[in-house]
Amino acid sequence: MKIVVQRVAGAECVVNGVTSGKIDRGLLVFVGVEQDDTERDLLKAAEKITGMRIFKDQNGKISLSTADVGGGVLVISNFTLCGSVKRGRRPDFTAAADAEKAREYYEKLIELIGQKLPVQTGVFGASMKITALNDGPVTMIINTKEL
Repeated sequence: MKIVVQRVAGAECVVNGVTSGKIDRGLLVFVGVEQDDTERDLLKAAEKITGMRIFKDQNGKISLSTADVGGGVLVISNFTLCGSVKRGRRPDFTAAADAEKAREYYEKLIELIGQKLPVQTGVFGASMKITALNDGPVTMIINTKEL
């Protein structure tokens, strides 16, 4: 799985003019599921996202987790994270999982995160408008193959 995590002061996902998910302080998480992802990738991703300490403490050090600051998580499916631009100018998305597997893993990741943190979501496969007020900015990239 390829995942982008942004620390935000707030974020919202709108589909067809309707808000599908909205958080105040927390994490905006974009998730790309790849063909070769397994249950291990899913569990590692959930563990990393829910335990990540990227919020500032009272001394200004980045040492607090989302739970520590009472934050939430907005999870957005994003197959384009699995794209490659190694050749040519047009991205190649052959590494991305098919829609059925991607939806299954996306929903399972939401469930796993939701066991530890308040979670909101986008709409799988929809054209979404995402707004975020980045905090920092602090942006982390997770590739579960490296965990």
